[in-house]
Amino acid sequence: MSLADQVLAVNDDLPIRTDKPVHSGKVRSVYWLTEEDSQRLIKEKGYNVKSDSPLAIMVISDRISAFDCIWHGKGGLKGVPGKGAALNAISNHWFKLFRENGLADSHILDIPHPFVWIVQKAKPVKIEAICRQYITGSMWRSYEKGEREFCGIAVPEGLERDQKLPELLITPSTKGILEGIPGVPAVDDVNITRKNIEDNFAAFNFSSANDIAYYEKLLKEGFDMISAELAKLGQVFVDTKFEFGYVTDAEGKEKLIYMDEVGTPDSSRIWDEAAYRDGNIVENSKEGFRQFLLNHFPDPDILLNKDRMDERFALARDNELPLESLMNLSKVYTEIAEKITGQKIHLSDNPKAEIIEVLREQYDLID
Repeated sequence: MSLADQVLAVNDDLPIRTDKPVHSGKVRSVYWLTEEDSQRLIKEKGYNVKSDSPLAIMVISDRISAFDCIWHGKGGLKGVPGKGAALNAISNHWFKLFRENGLADSHILDIPHPFVWIVQKAKPVKIEAICRQYITGSMWRSYEKGEREFCGIAVPEGLERDQKLPELLITPSTKGILEGIPGVPAVDDVNITRKNIEDNFAAFNFSSANDIAYYEKLLKEGFDMISAELAKLGQVFVDTKFEFGYVTDAEGKEKLIYMDEVGTPDSSRIWDEAAYRDGNIVENSKEGFRQFLLNHFPDPDILLNKDRMDERFALARDNELPLESLMNLSKVYTEIAEKITGQKIHLSDNPKAEIIEVLREQYDLID
């Protein structure tokens, strides 16, 4: 069994029964179930959703995305061993904690396999809800160039790189291209202010203006909860991205929930606390891999400059990364997941065959 076989790189070719095209993102693929299968599972499994809610199977992969590209390694390695299972395990852990502590539910209804979620269809809020407790990364680069206002929030003079901010900053950006919002360019991932959201709440898919304060509350409470738990493990929660959406429960009540993933090394920066106290940054997140890529290639501007996307895609397509770089990243993902969840991350010999078997035997979803 080679290492490449243990990696689930292609996840949009599973024989899951569906009558819609499979949506394949950078890391996850989504299979929308037929109306019959959705209704059958809601009934059989007792999911707390409306009886006619559309359900989907979401399958994670071990693909590694950075700077909007998918990277691969020598020896035919098309992903990072253990990455998919680690990301799902971490998200599952935080979502469960949020639910148990009365914050909000998530889009996940069931977890048939470490790579698989059964999810309900949500109406997504079109905001990448980013919050920052430390000044680093792109925010530091802008601050260094003299910027003192971020998403409409003024930050003080005299801050130093990687310093803790006086308060948790909410710096949202657009999710997808939104047309016709005054003052908001129609491009993906553009920074927005709270006033932009208040003035155009419906365009961002909020059901009411009051939900803006509620999403901020869930954001802060979620951040604080993960931060407190990570502190117990000697880790610093630096910044993260949350996503939200609306679903309707079995009683017909609409509610705002967490969706996508939370508190993972892909969506967050996590630092080792002891190293940070000594003035060093040790990344327990994907950020270390981004830094590796910036140092690995002679012209890092290709990775940072959005005007050079064609060159960037070519870089990712034409370069096999050293095996060591992907194995180091595997260690980062699996070790932080095991720390957070207290459970071992097992590398499956054949993840695809396992997924097919469980979805056939326990859910009757394989043709």
